[in-house]
Amino acid sequence: MVWVGVWTFPLFDPLATATTATAAALLILFELLYVYTAAAGFDGVGTPRMRAALFAAVAALGVTLAAVYGDHWLVLMLFVATCGMAVFAGEERPVTAIWVCLATLAAIVAVGAARHVSWWTIGATLVSSVLASALVGAVRQMSRLVRELHRTREALAEAAVAEERLRFSRDLHDLLGHTLSVIVVKAEAVRRLSERDPAAAAAQAADIEQVGRRALVEIREAVTGYRETGLTAELARARGALIAAGITADVLRTADPLPDTADRLLAWVVREATTNVVRHSRAGRCEIAVSTTPDAVTLRVTDDGPFAAATTPPAGNGLRGLAERLRTTGGTLHTAPRPGGGFTLEARLPL
Repeated sequence: MVWVGVWTFPLFDPLATATTATAAALLILFELLYVYTAAAGFDGVGTPRMRAALFAAVAALGVTLAAVYGDHWLVLMLFVATCGMAVFAGEERPVTAIWVCLATLAAIVAVGAARHVSWWTIGATLVSSVLASALVGAVRQMSRLVRELHRTREALAEAAVAEERLRFSRDLHDLLGHTLSVIVVKAEAVRRLSERDPAAAAAQAADIEQVGRRALVEIREAVTGYRETGLTAELARARGALIAAGITADVLRTADPLPDTADRLLAWVVREATTNVVRHSRAGRCEIAVSTTPDAVTLRVTDDGPFAAATTPPAGNGLRGLAERLRTTGGTLHTAPRPGGGFTLEARLPL
């Protein structure tokens, strides 16, 4: 905190020279208690009742020191006001912080008048307390809103994954429900006819075999449709997933139509990269760009997440699997943090 230097002012008060050691010890105790309480307020450490109790201790010690020593010690009330904002401004009912600030201002006037502190000092302390409290309250509210945005983004990402799972399960149900019902009915017929009419039972068994083979073909087609979606469809799906997660999506494609193998592989890359951005990046913007040269196609996915340039996150199973797929066709996969913050994934395939 930029104004902590004023903590040393009370020690220069001539009225405290007779009890310098005691005054210094009490001032250090106040400083430590203030720092811990303000940090607990910002980080949400402990229960609201515990944080309120800590603030009460800070306020009691600050008012006591100002009332006993007066003069420069009145500046401690500034820290009482900012501590109240740090503790209460981020709660569900931040009006408590306003009442705490007003009570602190009243205490400044009362203590200053009782100790015969100059009105210029009292006025300066009042103005400083109001400005510092407003600053801390604004920062406290911003930190609360940022945490809420992060929680909302995570919830949206989980909802997008759940929606995709629901869609897949619904399609499988529609695809297999009728087929499995037919198989069950015919299996019951086989069981009933197996002893008295073997020929009819064999016919029913042949029908079961035919229905089962047809179901396998339909399942393969359905799974292929999910696993081998073309690049164009996957780009559209990625854009929708990013937007649903609260991430601004920029999709740029300047590539010509690609061969089937390259198209399917890059669709896999887009899916895995988008999943990582939604789940792990905490980014606000993501750009997906596809471009071609006469001999290669390049897919680049960049985000502005909080990865530091000096740290490289470990590659997960998904990225390792993508790198192996690309290597089988002569392609490469490169991942690295961006110098200005964020993360870049680049896949390159020969044409």
